[in-house]
Amino acid sequence: MKKIYLCSDTITGLFSAIYDAWETGRREEECGIAFRESMEQELFCEYYETQETEKKARAVESMIKRHLGRRVYWDIYHAALSGDRRKGDAILGTMLAARQIPDSTRIMEHLSHPQVERVFELSRNVGGEAHSYKGFLRFKELENGVLYSEITPKNQVLTCLAPHFADRLPLENWMIYDKTHRMFVVHEAGKKWVLIWDEGIDRSFASRESEQELLYARLWKSFCRTIAIESRTNPKCQLSHLPLRYRGDMLEHM
Repeated sequence: MKKIYLCSDTITGLFSAIYDAWETGRREEECGIAFRESMEQELFCEYYETQETEKKARAVESMIKRHLGRRVYWDIYHAALSGDRRKGDAILGTMLAARQIPDSTRIMEHLSHPQVERVFELSRNVGGEAHSYKGFLRFKELENGVLYSEITPKNQVLTCLAPHFADRLPLENWMIYDKTHRMFVVHEAGKKWVLIWDEGIDRSFASRESEQELLYARLWKSFCRTIAIESRTNPKCQLSHLPLRYRGDMLEHM
């Protein structure tokens, strides 16, 4: 009977489930991973509740880096951030397939394997969305001087964005809120960023913008209206550079 490991949709949860599945020594068709939040029960399957711990997650991370290499680890890590509910099976299947080839560090070259191909696609999708947000994300200054932004990504890209903005704004206090997955990344000036789950946090502070922010917002919109040439408006060209789904969180379009 196929054994399905249940976990939360987090890196710690997913890696803990992989740890338990790997420890049993089962084959790919004999085990799988499902997330509690989006589980659809299947017939003839035995469900096992995973005990999630940082120790298990670190052990799996270390194993991947040691045996599959850091490049494969980053593909797996990015795939784990995807919003696809079948990503657990894809990652576990890729790791089990790596055990069957002479050089496990070359597993991502075996795109004929369905699960390896899926991990490759998920990793590319997450990386592409994170890259887009690095260009489209906008901060606004709040009354307390904190730079604040809200995004609605399909995937959990905050850990991809945080190092980018920490490197560019190391001496600023800033926050990015992921409305889709209800989590914050918070950076205090001169310190390291941290990830925080939104559990009953009052977000009313986000609407209290500084007077300088409001002034520059009006100036910027006025500037854009002034330089625009109505007869040369090209919506199709605009969409190719800035998809509609990113515009709802951009200050220029509010």
